[in-house]
Amino acid sequence: MLHDPAVTIVIPAYNEQGGIAAGLDAVEHAIESSGWKYEIIVVDDGSTDATAILASEHGVEVVRLGANQGYGAALKAGIAQAKFDWVAIIDADGTYPASALPELLRRVESNDMVVGARIGSQVRDPLARRPAKWVLRKFASILAGEAIPDLNSGLRVIRKSLVQKFAGILPSGFSFTTTITLAMICCGYSVTYVPIDYFKRIGRSKIKPFHAFKFAFLILRTIMLFRPMRILVPVGSFVILAGLVILAFDLRAARVSVSAAIILVEGIVIWCIALVSWRNARLRQSKR
Repeated sequence: MLHDPAVTIVIPAYNEQGGIAAGLDAVEHAIESSGWKYEIIVVDDGSTDATAILASEHGVEVVRLGANQGYGAALKAGIAQAKFDWVAIIDADGTYPASALPELLRRVESNDMVVGARIGSQVRDPLARRPAKWVLRKFASILAGEAIPDLNSGLRVIRKSLVQKFAGILPSGFSFTTTITLAMICCGYSVTYVPIDYFKRIGRSKIKPFHAFKFAFLILRTIMLFRPMRILVPVGSFVILAGLVILAFDLRAARVSVSAAIILVEGIVIWCIALVSWRNARLRQSKR
């Protein structure tokens, strides 16, 4: 057990007046049973309802952003205010079980980040989202070289100091959690997953279908930052192979086309870019 364990719970909230009070009750009840010293910070992300008022009446610290800046921006603002190095994040919409927090906290002594993975016995994830989430999760797992049971869970515990190390690449939108997951894995930090349930949310979801395309682009961007060869080497190899196939057909016809030469050069250039990107990624990670 950690000596004098303490954690800051950051709860981003945007128009969550219907569930914020119950959510705070659940978090307090769970943390008090864990034995950890704690503080709770609710980040009101420009709500137009009574979210901030209800949170203030509950006696917790409330950070008001004034205007809606996004899920990631709210998390960064709350984490910046945290007085403890261990930080837990949980949504305000009632979807994540606050009762899982003690189990996540028990795992931090041997891990850099503990994620509540939505693979429990009761997962109320909308059916329409499941195919896209499955594809994105598999896509990210292949590129990262590690199985990721939950790419963007909003319930996790991480060190504030590690969030600050990656602050420059963490987006202000919903992809904050996706980015920190991939960045931690690619940089060799210890990430473990605890199965949790996932409930029907209180209020209206802020996730839209087009966000899936943003998540896919973000996965590519993050992998390019830390493990570029996993993307560029296959692409470069495919291009070179295509050039060799065209060249083989040209030789059978007793000629060499310009297109074969151009494609081969393009493949070699991509390989060179891969090597330079790999070197830059290693330098970037060594500075962290």
